[in-house]
Amino acid sequence: MKKLTLEQKLFLNGFRPDRESHLAIIDQEKCRKCELRQCTYICPVNTYRWENDQITVFFEGCLECGACRIACQDCQNLEWRYPRGGFGVNYRTG
Repeated sequence: MKKLTLEQKLFLNGFRPDRESHLAIIDQEKCRKCELRQCTYICPVNTYRWENDQITVFFEGCLECGACRIACQDCQNLEWRYPRGGFGVNYRTG
């Protein structure tokens, strides 16, 4: 049986994004001062990206793994919660 790559497995997931993000940056200035910017490296689906000298959150493809809130634990600059019921990621086997 052929093994799937991580990207192929992620493609199998379904997403039903809400209109409102379940992720929020509390203070953009705090992010600008962050030297490591861990959230941009730890997220497996690149939810956090630097654009125009600020962090942008692309919550629609979030896997809800919580790695970002652990990475941002020192700064505590990320508001993280699960999406409302019926929204978010729908994991499929593969």
